[in-house]
Amino acid sequence: MAIPYTAVGDSLTVGFGAMPGNGFAPVYRGMAERRIGDFVSYDNWGVNGQTSSALYENIKRNSQLRNSLKAAQIITISIGGNDLIRAAKSAPSKNIGQHFNKALSLCQSNFSGIMQQLNQIKSGSRSPYIVRAVGLYNPYPQVDAATQWVQQYNRYISGYWGGNYAAAPIFSSFYGREKELLSIDHLHPNGKGYKVIAEHLNQLGYYPLA
Repeated sequence: MAIPYTAVGDSLTVGFGAMPGNGFAPVYRGMAERRIGDFVSYDNWGVNGQTSSALYENIKRNSQLRNSLKAAQIITISIGGNDLIRAAKSAPSKNIGQHFNKALSLCQSNFSGIMQQLNQIKSGSRSPYIVRAVGLYNPYPQVDAATQWVQQYNRYISGYWGGNYAAAPIFSSFYGREKELLSIDHLHPNGKGYKVIAEHLNQLGYYPLA
């Protein structure tokens, strides 16, 4: 019997920056198959450049996506990176901390909305399922405000901890290893970086699926 897996999010879900098949989602799918012992079918809804606002709206309004999420027993979410990138690119020279805080507050609010939508979609679900969020690494390690942004966001999404939800803490694995784990654009992971993300997700386990 196939276990349906739906991946939603930004270019990390797409696997941008790595060779086809080397993004975290297909690599994680293979790991899940080995751990669960069943075939894992795969539906990738990643969108390059997608922000938390766009994903929230998409989950609210796209009936095909909602149906995919309703059927899924494994769901991964990678979101927030583009919110950070936009905040960094539009940051004024003055009040940079205030600028980042405003963007962070909106991102957290959207993540909360995404989780509420998921809970609504999955209410009454008879099949066991897991939801896994991908934490953020910092593509701007030289910007202190960006580091604080990422760490606060990661703490926020970890706060949703529940029986079938967990967040993959990837920040420390990327910190100081950006040259090794990021692709030539210095923003997206390379194949090695995506494998690190998949391994973190795998380490969170599969209960109650396995």
